Amino acid sequence: METKLRIINQLGLHARAAAKFVNTAKSFSCNVQLGTEEKMVDGKSIMGVMLLAAGKDTELRLVTQGSDEIEAATAISDLVTARFGEAD
Repeated sequence: METKLRIINQLGLHARAAAKFVNTAKSFSCNVQLGTEEKMVDGKSIMGVMLLAAGKDTELRLVTQGSDEIEAATAISDLVTARFGEAD
């Protein structure tokens, strides 16, 4: 399953947001990949997610594959839409 995500929080996918992303991804058994057309990383790896250096308004591809791929994509999309729980 592939989903497009736009990073909308002011600070982008910084350390705290990346940690929340990874923790959410790790709560599912499916494979999670995140990135751009040029570079995809393991969505369960904090280093991989941080290396994307995704700032505000960056569009990313989320690819989930496995038995709970729909639930994972939904939870991760909701996290991003909620700005990782940040004020702005």
